[in-house]
Amino acid sequence: MNKTELIDKIAANAGLSKADSKKALDATVEAIKAALVAGDKIQLVGFGTFAVSERPARQGINPATKQKITIAAKKVAKFKAGAELADAVNK
Repeated sequence: MNKTELIDKIAANAGLSKADSKKALDATVEAIKAALVAGDKIQLVGFGTFAVSERPARQGINPATKQKITIAAKKVAKFKAGAELADAVNK
């Protein structure tokens, strides 16, 4: 499912216009992004949790040259599905 199909589903299920559904989806995504950038954790009960995790720097190998390289530390966004979502997917 892509963004357009998701907007169509939101519009159909919530009884909103496609334009309003797009605004709602965009606002939701921006709110989640802003919270993650600020280092906050977002918990949506029954759906899941979005959080930021830090990966430390580590050694890797360049597959083309076989030389050792240092992979820089970075922050990554993670999602953990909630129990209700996990149960629905496994049915």
